[in-house]
Amino acid sequence: MMITRRSLLAAPACLLLSRPLFAQEAQPSLVARAQAHEQMRTLLVQRGGVRVVEEVFRGPGVAMPVNVKSASKTLVATLLGCALDRGEVPGVSAGLGEVAPGLIPAEAAEEVADITLEDLVTLRAGLERTSGANYGGWVASRNWVANALGREMVAEPGGRMLYSTGSTHVLGAVLAEVSGESLLALMRDRLGAVLGEVPRWTRDPQGYYLGGNEMAVSPDGLARFGEMILAGGMHEGARLVSADWITRSFVARTRSPWSGLGYGYGWFLGEAGGMSYGLARGYGGQVLAVCPEAEVVVVITSDPNQPARSGGYFGALQSLVEEVIAGA
Repeated sequence: MMITRRSLLAAPACLLLSRPLFAQEAQPSLVARAQAHEQMRTLLVQRGGVRVVEEVFRGPGVAMPVNVKSASKTLVATLLGCALDRGEVPGVSAGLGEVAPGLIPAEAAEEVADITLEDLVTLRAGLERTSGANYGGWVASRNWVANALGREMVAEPGGRMLYSTGSTHVLGAVLAEVSGESLLALMRDRLGAVLGEVPRWTRDPQGYYLGGNEMAVSPDGLARFGEMILAGGMHEGARLVSADWITRSFVARTRSPWSGLGYGYGWFLGEAGGMSYGLARGYGGQVLAVCPEAEVVVVITSDPNQPARSGGYFGALQSLVEEVIAGA
C-alpha cells in the first residue's frame, strides 16, 4: 500500500509515534557531507511537513529570494496547470496556432503552428535549442520569442527532449497572452501564497518575463511550494492548482539524454528506495525535490555562477537527495 499524507493523517496515533520523521543519527553525516561542497549555500529537509534539517552554509538566509535558475521552469509549468484550471487554454494538446498565433513569426516553419502546449512544457518542441552554446546569441537577439520559434526544426514536435529555455520562454509568453497578465503578475497572484516574495526579474525586448530562468525565490518559498505539491495543490485550505495537474505532471513523457531522468510537466522524475520523486533543477545546483510516498521535501541552493554537471556536483546532489528519500 502506498503511504501518502492522507493515509498518515488517518493513521492511528501509535503508528505516527512509531514512525520517525528522519533518522536523527544520519543528520550529522548528511550535513557534514553537504557542507563539504563549496558551491552549496542552503540545505532544507522536511518530512511530513516538519523541517528536520535547516542549514545555511554560505550566502543569505532561508527567507531571502535567491536565483533558482532553471528550477523556475517547474514554476512556469505549474502556471500552465493554473491556466488550464481557469479555462484560459483549452488543453495541453492545443497548438500555438490556436492559442497564441500572434507570437509566431512569419519566417517560422509551417510545423510551428502545431507545436502544442504539452510539447513546450515537456521541452519537446522540435526546434533547435536556445540553451547551452546557443543561449548567449538567443538573449542577444531583438525578439526572444520570434528567435526561438524561427529556428530550424531539428526533430518532430512531441518527439525527443531538446532542453531549451526558449521553449519555456515561449510558454510563459503564451500564458501572459491568454491571461492578459505578465508572468510576474501570474507568479505573484497564483503562486505567491507559497512562493512568498517574487522580485522582478529579466524581461525580453518585448517585455515578456523570461520563462524558465533567472527567477528569484527563497528556499523557504521553494519548501512551501513543495509542500503544496505534496498536498495535491492545496495550501492553507485554498486550492492553487488542481490535483489532476500534479498527477499528470509526474508522468514521464520523455527522458533527459544527459541525466537519464524522466521528464514530465516541468519535473525531472527519478526513483529512490522504490519510491518515485520529482526534481526541479537549476544551473549551478539549485534543487527542489519532492517525494509524495515518503512525505519528503528537499531544497538545495548553490552558487548560481558555477556549473553543476550530472557526473559531478549535480550527481552528488542527486545522490544526497536519493539518500534522504530512501532513508525516510
